Amino acid sequence: VFDIDASINNSEPDYELIRILARECRMPLAYGGGVKTSEQASRLIQLGVEKVCLSSAVIESPNLITQIANEVGSQSVVVVLDVKKRRFSKKYEIVTHNATKGTGMCPIEFAKKAESLGAGEIVINSVDRDGTFEGFDVQLSVSIRSVINIPMTILGGAGQLSHSEELVNNLGIVGLAAGSFFVFKGSYKAVLISYLPEPDKIKLASLASDFYNSKVSV
Repeated sequence: VFDIDASINNSEPDYELIRILARECRMPLAYGGGVKTSEQASRLIQLGVEKVCLSSAVIESPNLITQIANEVGSQSVVVVLDVKKRRFSKKYEIVTHNATKGTGMCPIEFAKKAESLGAGEIVINSVDRDGTFEGFDVQLSVSIRSVINIPMTILGGAGQLSHSEELVNNLGIVGLAAGSFFVFKGSYKAVLISYLPEPDKIKLASLASDFYNSKVSV
């Protein structure tokens, strides 16, 4: 769960919302957005968050990775790198604040540095591929995978199962992340809404029928 406006608004995590999410979640929960101190990270872990995701704060102060790792353990520290190609040079660079600020930093070099500072996982978000459904950035993924040994997750561009297969074929064991792919469906990109299982639908229909019949008989 990412609060993508936290950095722009210079706001802290919404602890009450995170507490509710952690209480309702039945799978490991990672949170990112507005985390700037080891105290904040510790509080999130206490609320039930398993992994704390760090982005712009550690780009500005890389040693924060070590501080938070010492506080909550490396296994709970995830460094998220939003990556975009420069317009003219086509070189990759890390961007922050919803991709509105360029840093001039190489994501490959920073990923390696993040691991040395204590990060337990790296998430690579390809801003250029985000929402395109055209596939993951395999070139970027392979380049970063070659310099780090910690778990790595790739985000941005998933549009069909073959895109995930392509990543696995090139990288082996790797995390595959997607947003729009799990929300929008079909050529019209209709929002996919979960629906009741068949037994529940039959049960509700029966209850509705009984209710209607009782009113009619009266």
